Amino acid sequence: MEIIRSRQNPLIKLLIKLADSRRDRLKNQQTILIGTHLIKAAIDAGLSLEKLLVCENHEAKPEIAALLTTEGTTTIMLDAELFQVIEQSPSSSGLMALMNIPEVTAPATNGLCLLLENIQDPGNVGTILRSAAAAGANQIWLTPGCADIWSPKVLRAAMGAHFHLTLIERIDPAQVLEHFDGKLCITTLDQATSLYATDLRGNLVLALGTEGKGISAGLDAQADMRIHIPMADGIESLNVAAAATICLFERHRQLLMQ
Repeated sequence: MEIIRSRQNPLIKLLIKLADSRRDRLKNQQTILIGTHLIKAAIDAGLSLEKLLVCENHEAKPEIAALLTTEGTTTIMLDAELFQVIEQSPSSSGLMALMNIPEVTAPATNGLCLLLENIQDPGNVGTILRSAAAAGANQIWLTPGCADIWSPKVLRAAMGAHFHLTLIERIDPAQVLEHFDGKLCITTLDQATSLYATDLRGNLVLALGTEGKGISAGLDAQADMRIHIPMADGIESLNVAAAATICLFERHRQLLMQ
């Protein structure tokens, strides 16, 4: 197995850029998967990986050795120092993969689409993707102000949800909504009905904004439905990832009950 020990190696330079830079991930249409769980999830979903990168002296670990036999994938060993520079974690997972980012498909015109507006925290975006996959969302739309869904932090938080969803970044909300055959539902406290008293079945775009600013005026003006989540007295808001999960699974519950 080839072993790389130099930081000047072209592959290492690329991997460092992909780990750190949204611009480079976009330019190269590639990203890095870190850890055996995420890599196995990608393989199980039928995605092909460009390269597997194993940390020196980790190749014999059973969970890593099993993945190193993946057909059609080049395996390269990195010394521990280089691996840590890319992974940026004090506790090494021992395995990374270089993956091509899937090609973007056309926005859906029906089903359940989740629209995220300017949600910048990678942990929140990843958690929302994980809930969306579990609740049966068809597509996730993200405005330009959202965190990069293909960053290592979002990938880690989503725990493989990326491979079960259609993800479209840098969308223009007005444009995609114009062609959607269904209702736009926003989460807001203004003139809103209870989530649990609202029919969420049918073709639906569920839109969530940042915890501080909420939904933009443009989306607010287009909304067909306005919902809020009832909470205990004195509590003003929920974490956006928690709110998304509650709303998604209320729709899922309603579909199961029909």
